Amino acid sequence: MVESGGNGQPRPDSEQPAKPPTTPAEGPPPPDTDTPAPGDAPAPGETPARHDASAPADDSPRAETHGDHHPERPHAHTPGGAAPGPALGQAPAGKGRPPKAPEPRGGLLMGRPFGVPVYVAPSWFLVAALITWVFGGQLDRVLPELGAARYLVSLFFAVAFYASVLIHELAHTVAALRFKLPVRRIQLQFFGGVSEIEKEAETPGREFWLAFVGPLFSLALAGVFYLAMQPVEPGTVPGVLLAGLMISNLIVAVFNLLPGLPLDGGRMLRAVVWKITGKPMTGTVAAAWVGRALAVSVLIGLPLLTQSGALGDAAEDSVGMDTVMDALLAAILAAIIWTGAGNSLRMARLREHLPELRARNLTRRAVPVESATPLSEALRRANDAGARALVVVDADGEPLSLVREAAIVGVPEHRRPWVAVSGLAQDLTDGMRVSAELAGEDLLDALRATPATEYLVVEQTGAIYGVLSAADVERAFVKAMARPS
Repeated sequence: MVESGGNGQPRPDSEQPAKPPTTPAEGPPPPDTDTPAPGDAPAPGETPARHDASAPADDSPRAETHGDHHPERPHAHTPGGAAPGPALGQAPAGKGRPPKAPEPRGGLLMGRPFGVPVYVAPSWFLVAALITWVFGGQLDRVLPELGAARYLVSLFFAVAFYASVLIHELAHTVAALRFKLPVRRIQLQFFGGVSEIEKEAETPGREFWLAFVGPLFSLALAGVFYLAMQPVEPGTVPGVLLAGLMISNLIVAVFNLLPGLPLDGGRMLRAVVWKITGKPMTGTVAAAWVGRALAVSVLIGLPLLTQSGALGDAAEDSVGMDTVMDALLAAILAAIIWTGAGNSLRMARLREHLPELRARNLTRRAVPVESATPLSEALRRANDAGARALVVVDADGEPLSLVREAAIVGVPEHRRPWVAVSGLAQDLTDGMRVSAELAGEDLLDALRATPATEYLVVEQTGAIYGVLSAADVERAFVKAMARPS
């Protein structure tokens, strides 16, 4: 199975954004009603499994005027979009910051083929034990002379089967890298594996191929195991193992070709509808609803097929343990498909609104100050100008560092006349300078590449435009997940 992350899943990790102000200050232009209030949240671009509702950023154009950047005068431009907070340095009101969402844990790191980390989730050990037990029971009927050794053979089968699943996912990964799509990780888990691709294919043709290559490799593996069976005697351990691997890879291929998200067949259906309509969102909606219908079919149909004998021997006791296990398996599969289809819809809705995330509209007004300026004086200038950020500059007005808002709040008021702003600043790196023209995924990519709490936003000429808070971007990002298409 291949799925696109937001992030991405998303998606290099980031620092915890600084605690932002929450009460209005005089000076800045009035915000729009749907502009996100700043707050703490995970780094922008993280996998949207941790969504909190908040207001989106306004993407209407704003007028800016630029003054010089002399350290003794407030910055004259007025960025729009970021909601005003209290006077800079004032502690936020209300209940404290929202808890930081936990970073996703991939499980046990097994390696990095093609530079992509491969993790084995803890749930894999549960399914490995289940496969060992079930396949061991089958071996007892076919090869009773093995005795207790049948469980070692079964364990080998479980590992070999998931090695086949890994090859399936590596096929997705290689195709994604070939199309220059970043792959965050591969994870082997309870029901197979997932390749977390952080970006969407640019064309329906690439989307189709990216999805199809996984089942294609599973079919190829089934063929390889079938050919390997031919010279092997059927009633032997190698013969049974090869037959089991052939059948299991065939099942993986056929199951993933079912035309519903989040399965590979659903992504292929999405690509076809996208090609016909020219609208990727239409393809996603169609494939997601087919996926939900597929989930209902699995929930109802799988136990019926099992009990009827269509998938093997009919159950003699319709209310026995086998019936309960079949129903439980169907319920788990249906829940996974239904949830995956919903997540696909949510991710598509996010991508539809991503262009609304614009650095220019989310930037906070900033005041330039020299490094030796006392914090109290810097805050006075910022509050007089209605600014909510401080940029440390040299004598020529060139930016050197950004004063961290969290550090300002942590300095008691009686100490502020004796603390220089340079002691609270974070040196600027190239990655912390972002263009005011960045928007959508380009903006998120830039912020993910250099995790920080604040970024200096500059015009194409290099002039200071303001300061962008990761918390403001995150507010707009998570709100995009909840907005209707």
